[in-house]
Amino acid sequence: MGYLKNHLATLVMGVFAAVLTGLWPYFNDFAPVLDFVFLMAVPISWFLVVILWLAQVSTNYMHPSGSSHDHPHEPNPALVHLVGVGTGQEGTPPGNSEEVLAARAQLSRELEDLRQSVKLKDGEIDGLKRQIAALETQVQIESLRTELANLRSAASSD
Repeated sequence: MGYLKNHLATLVMGVFAAVLTGLWPYFNDFAPVLDFVFLMAVPISWFLVVILWLAQVSTNYMHPSGSSHDHPHEPNPALVHLVGVGTGQEGTPPGNSEEVLAARAQLSRELEDLRQSVKLKDGEIDGLKRQIAALETQVQIESLRTELANLRSAASSD
C-alpha cells in the first residue's frame, strides 16, 4: 500500500476543492467571470474527489494488500550464451539441445500447417472473387436486356 492507503490523489483533490470552496464566498460579486468560474469549478472538483475515492476503494477491494500483485516477481533465470571458439557466434545450451530441436520441429510443422491453410483460404477467396465478377456480368447482361426491351417497346409505340 502507498501513502494513505493510496488515497493521496483523493486527498490532494479534496484539499484543492476545499480551498476553492473557501475562496468562493470571498470572491463572490467581485467579477461576473469569477462567479461563473467558481460556479463551474467547485462542483466539478468535489465530483472528482468522489470519483477518485470510489475508484481507489474499488481498486483496493479488487487487489487487497495480501495479493500477489504486491510481491516482486522472481527475476528471469540467467540466459546461457555459449560462444563458439573464435567465431563469435552463439550456440545452444548443452542440456537443452534436444528440447530445442523438438520444439523447433513442432513449430516448423505448425508453421507449415498454417501456410497450407492460408493457401486454401487464398484459393477460396480467389474463387469468390470470380463468382462476384460473374454475378456482376450477369447483372450487366440483364440490365442490357431490360434496356433493349424498353427500346423495342418504345420503337413499337412510335
